[in-house]
Amino acid sequence: MSDVSKTIELPSYESAIALSGDRDENLKTLSQQTGATLVLRGQELLIFGTANQIERASSLVRSLKSFWEEGKRIDKADIQTACHALDTHRQDELRDLQQDVLARTRRGEVIRAKTFRQRQYIKSVLSHDLTFCIGPAGTGKTFLAVVLATQALLANQYERLILTRPAVEAGEKLGFLPGDLQQKVNPFLRPLYDALYELIDAEKIPNLMERGVIEVAPLAYMRGRTLGNAFVIVDEAQNTTPAQMKMVLTRLGFGSRMVVTGDITQTDLPMNQESGLGVAKKILRNVDGIAFCELTTKDVVRNPLVQKIVAAYEQYH
Repeated sequence: MSDVSKTIELPSYESAIALSGDRDENLKTLSQQTGATLVLRGQELLIFGTANQIERASSLVRSLKSFWEEGKRIDKADIQTACHALDTHRQDELRDLQQDVLARTRRGEVIRAKTFRQRQYIKSVLSHDLTFCIGPAGTGKTFLAVVLATQALLANQYERLILTRPAVEAGEKLGFLPGDLQQKVNPFLRPLYDALYELIDAEKIPNLMERGVIEVAPLAYMRGRTLGNAFVIVDEAQNTTPAQMKMVLTRLGFGSRMVVTGDITQTDLPMNQESGLGVAKKILRNVDGIAFCELTTKDVVRNPLVQKIVAAYEQYH
């Protein structure tokens, strides 16, 4: 039997559903983080455990109140960030993070930073002409950059949005794909299109691309150009060579902003080829005006299983 119990009365069934999550996943996560047992009965949340376990669980539930009180969705990343805030005495910063809405998708869903490092990444992009973001899959590196770029474009802060990535993954297989070069590389640019479709009506994107307002292209298309008055995102930058990285960085023109994202542990380059992203990190780390942000497995905001997969691979290597 547990030593003590506590009951928290929730204001509505919607708030109870938001707090418990799909198949009570949030209650299970809260239990894992605190050692307490959490049971939902109607609108009553029952917490069982030692006095310390109950106090920690109650504090976590309270720190998530701005979500469940209004029936807003809560996920594992929200709970983990709340735990981190509790352990590091950053509750005030947590409240700011929870309330700071970055944008809304076309379906009206809220987009915001889920972790403190994501929030710092957003701040860096907004305050630097060149930002590097390095981290594993699922940490929101590319998605958040596209959100910021799209907002800036729609607010007429820039004339163009340029999304580019090396087509290294294609290798020799490009020649076997149907269509012209643009059609051949489109599959490798798909993640960039996916992020755009979250924010702009699909039927508007072809017109913006025809007018050159939005350009989604392989990195090779950047050579010899000056990218002025543009918001440029270089994705999958771990697959650039040092020469390619220098080439694209020196394309930056007046009135432009560039975000370079990648995961140094996931290079698809030939065995003995050094990554341009890794070299840039060494060379530019201390250059004034350039920001470097590093996200970790704790910033993974996809399916919780992704976090476990990334962590398992890190441990293996």
